[in-house]
Amino acid sequence: MSCLTTVALSLTLFLVGLVGPIQAQLQMNFYANTCPNAEKIVQDFVSNHISNAPSLAAALLRMHFHDCFVRRDAAPNLTVRGFSFIDKIKAVLEAHCPETVSCADIIALASRDAIVFTGGPRWSVPTGRRDGRISNASEALANIPPPTSNFTNLQTLFANQGLDLKDLVLLSGAHTIGISHCSSFTNRLYNFTGRGDQDPALDSEYAANLKSRKCPSLNDNTTIVEMDPGSRKTFDLSYYQLLLKRRGLFQSDSALTTNPTTLSNINQILKGSVEGFFSEFAKSMEKMGRINVKTGSVGVVRKQCSVAIS
Repeated sequence: MSCLTTVALSLTLFLVGLVGPIQAQLQMNFYANTCPNAEKIVQDFVSNHISNAPSLAAALLRMHFHDCFVRRDAAPNLTVRGFSFIDKIKAVLEAHCPETVSCADIIALASRDAIVFTGGPRWSVPTGRRDGRISNASEALANIPPPTSNFTNLQTLFANQGLDLKDLVLLSGAHTIGISHCSSFTNRLYNFTGRGDQDPALDSEYAANLKSRKCPSLNDNTTIVEMDPGSRKTFDLSYYQLLLKRRGLFQSDSALTTNPTTLSNINQILKGSVEGFFSEFAKSMEKMGRINVKTGSVGVVRKQCSVAIS
């Protein structure tokens, strides 16, 4: 979500800082003595409210990837939704256990629970994260893969976090749910190389549909579009099927098919079962969730997630 960010995946893909591949010491049931019902409180809140706005599941997952909660005005975070949802969970926890449960842990737990309640995979979430005192906008811009990323950029940014190409493909699978704004991809439709052209890697029929029915101009900043058309509420393999049809919405989606290793990973996922994908996705989420977290005496526990502590 620290600069709690930004990810995706856009992610993007979710982390607690996205500034280096440091493996911090987290543990299961960290709050067992200090706030025994913490995880149940998060789970119950998500269970009671996610049905009212199921699209928040994708937004919370993206928030976990982005992990830049305070810096809401950092460019990669401008379209991240769910801030108020996390604030409300934090308020409930503060009433039970003041200044105990970090915002970073709330985001990690809530994103997992939201995905589970919408039929997606479950993964283990060790806790004990601390919040950052500040959130750095320049850090978000430097470390979060934008939707315009080519393969080299994706590989570099993920490797900087200790994530390999298999993780890249699996975590990108989170694009099987959720929505995006036209502004994240209209350059592919109207001005790909700066000469008023269309991205040749994008299926022409799909591009024509996006132009006529979704994003009629390069300057559309408000219209929302499904990242996985016809299946945006279901955590499944449809996203990968669309990639092979050249119908990935973002340039970063299309980039996954330009490398033999990631293309092979996509084909392997499609040869397997949804359950197999869930299992592998969970492993990558657990790996990502340990990246560069603050623990122990490092960092703070914020009373309000949207207010940094000086």
